[in-house]
Amino acid sequence: MGQHMTRILDALNRGFRDLFQLKILWIVIWPILVAVLLWLTLGLAFSEPISGLFESALAAIGFQSWLEGVEPRWIASAIHAVLHLMLFVPLVFVTALLITSLFAMSALIRLAADRNHPQLKREQGGGAIGSLLNALFALGIFIAIWVVTLPLWLIGIGAVVPFVAAAYLNQRLFRYDALAEHASRDEMQTLFAKHRASWWGLGLLTGLLQFIPLLNLFAPVLTALVFVHFGLARLAELRLQDG
Repeated sequence: MGQHMTRILDALNRGFRDLFQLKILWIVIWPILVAVLLWLTLGLAFSEPISGLFESALAAIGFQSWLEGVEPRWIASAIHAVLHLMLFVPLVFVTALLITSLFAMSALIRLAADRNHPQLKREQGGGAIGSLLNALFALGIFIAIWVVTLPLWLIGIGAVVPFVAAAYLNQRLFRYDALAEHASRDEMQTLFAKHRASWWGLGLLTGLLQFIPLLNLFAPVLTALVFVHFGLARLAELRLQDG
């Protein structure tokens, strides 16, 4: 356990160190901007269907009927607006994570590898198609976690769902991309299995960042950097052990 935590904290430290380099700042900003513009556009273009689905979801968990009885009505309207914002923000962050995974990883991997692991040979065990399929699978399971656990909100356990869902999405999404360029397919499978608990630990810790105001703006790129540092370090160890 101690060694696992040391490795996780080392990856977090390296990720934070790289995050504030000037060359990284644009990579921090543009996925968030694209995600915000995307959901604002979709929200304006499909405002009625989206509102209908949102109210149906509230009705399914029994919240809509309570909201209709709140007086004065301006309080109910304010609560409704806050709930919309609570939906909008996670959508933006999940979308930014996906954009970072699919379009920004090469630059982040190059930065981390050139600085810390220049000797690592690139075996190209993954690729663009694999990354896309992995992202779609991760997103599908992420959505399923939310849908399946909706009843938990009725009994007060629902508060843990965002953290579990974020941990799953982060570890599933970024472990593949962190290793795809440098590891072979066999090495990727070995590292996924050997360090399963550590991948989940990284997923949970980086997932928590998404719930911290201001710091969450950096969460997508920081998450990517942390997984890259952890993955490349474990790959270097594996090859050293194999001689």
